[in-house]
Amino acid sequence: MTEQDFIPKPYTNTLKQGKVTWESPSNIALVKYWGKRDPQIPENPSISFTLSQCKTITTLSYKQKEAISDFSFDVFLDGEKKDAFKPKIETFFKRVEQYVPFLKDFHFTIETKNTFPHSSGIASSASGMSALALCLMSVEKLINVEMSNTFFNQKASFLARLGSGSACRSVEGDLIVWGHTKHVAESSDLFGVKYPYAVHDHFKNYQDTILLIDKGEKQVSSTVGHNLMHNHPYAASRFQQAHDNLEKLKPILETGDLKRFINLMESEALTLHAMMMTSNPYYILMKPNTLEVINRIWKFRENTGLHIGFTLDAGANVHILYPESEKVEILNFIENELVAYCKNGEYICDQIGFGAQEINN
Repeated sequence: MTEQDFIPKPYTNTLKQGKVTWESPSNIALVKYWGKRDPQIPENPSISFTLSQCKTITTLSYKQKEAISDFSFDVFLDGEKKDAFKPKIETFFKRVEQYVPFLKDFHFTIETKNTFPHSSGIASSASGMSALALCLMSVEKLINVEMSNTFFNQKASFLARLGSGSACRSVEGDLIVWGHTKHVAESSDLFGVKYPYAVHDHFKNYQDTILLIDKGEKQVSSTVGHNLMHNHPYAASRFQQAHDNLEKLKPILETGDLKRFINLMESEALTLHAMMMTSNPYYILMKPNTLEVINRIWKFRENTGLHIGFTLDAGANVHILYPESEKVEILNFIENELVAYCKNGEYICDQIGFGAQEINN
C-alpha cells in the first residue's frame, strides 16, 4: 500500500454532530525504533508488546460548523482545558488533513485522560495519538459506511504514526511490527501490523511492571533524539542490527526460549541508550537508580534462575518483563528490593493486552 490508498473518495454520507470514544494503550518496544525521516518514516523496523492497563481514553465530540474555515478544536485533560496541547494537535491535523478531509468541517472537543499518573515519565504520545486517530476514523466510518474493519485499523495506525511514530503500534495487539523488513511478511513503514508468526504460550499474558524511577519531562525529547541519528557514527550498524534482531526473535517467540528472549530484549534496551550516549551532542537519560535496579535484576536472576528481564524506553524508567507463571516470586522481589528506587515508591503492574477498544457513549 502507498499513502495514496488512504486518501478517501468523495464521502457517501453527511454528519451534523455527535461524539465517539476510544481507549488505546501504550506499548513497549522489544526491538527499538530510533531514527526517522519525514514524514514519520522509521529508519529501522521495531516490534512491541501492547500493554493493557496504561492507556489513554479520549472522547471526540464534533459539531458541524456553519462555514468552513481553519481547524477549530478545544482540548481538555482530566476535565481541565489545556491550550498548551493545541499546537501539537494542530500540527497533527495539518499532516493528516488530506487523508481525513472533513477536519475543517467541524468544531471538535477533545476530552482525554490517562489511566497512569500524569507526568509519571511514561510516554503518553503513543496512547494519546492512537486514541485520537481512532476517534477520527470512527467519524470517517460514519461518513463512509462501506469501510472494512481491516482498512479501518490500517488507516488508524497510519494516521497515528503521523502524530507520534510509536503510536501506530498501539492500535492492535498483542505483538505489533512497524517498519518494512524482509523478515516479517506484510510489514510496512506506513503502519503497524500484527506479528504474523507462531508465538509460544510462555509469552501469553506476559507481565510488565514499570518502575517509575524519574518523573517529569525528559532533558532531551525523543524528537531531538531521533534527529540525532542523522550522521550518527553508528547509525547504519544500528539499523541493520534491528533487522537482524527481528530475524533472531522469530525462533525465540516460536519456541518460548526465555533466556534468549531476555538477552535480546536487554541488549536492545542498552543499545538504544548507547545511541544517545554516542550521539553529538551526547546525553544520558538513565539515572543512578536505573543502573542500581538493572544490577539487582541481574543478581536476582543469577541467584534464582527465574526469567526476569528488563527493557527501557527513552527515559529512566525500567520495564520489568517476566512470564505470568513466575509472577508471585518476581513481584515479591520487586516490592521488597526495587520499589525503594522508585520516585515516591511508585510503580505500575501491567501485562500484555490486545489493542484499542471503542467505548459506547
